[in-house]
Amino acid sequence: MSDFTDLVARAVNPSMSREERDAVYDVVRQAVLRLQERENLDPNDPRRSLQRHLVEETIRDIEIDIVRYVTLKKLADVAAKQDAEAQSGRRR
Repeated sequence: MSDFTDLVARAVNPSMSREERDAVYDVVRQAVLRLQERENLDPNDPRRSLQRHLVEETIRDIEIDIVRYVTLKKLADVAAKQDAEAQSGRRR
């Protein structure tokens, strides 16, 4: 599943809007469904449910990583601004 996670994670990035990322996730979901159909998996086959679960779990994990990245970037930006203000206050 790691290769799958890497593939999906490379298809999205933090600069994309949530709607753009959701569109990528929809394509991933559709691709998995097509693969399941190609493998002739019965709709009641537990592997089908497991695969859907793993896809959703992967998407959730990627979204958590994106939120973490965006949050840390915002914190770094605020810290840099505060440092710059502190430096300009010392020069006066």
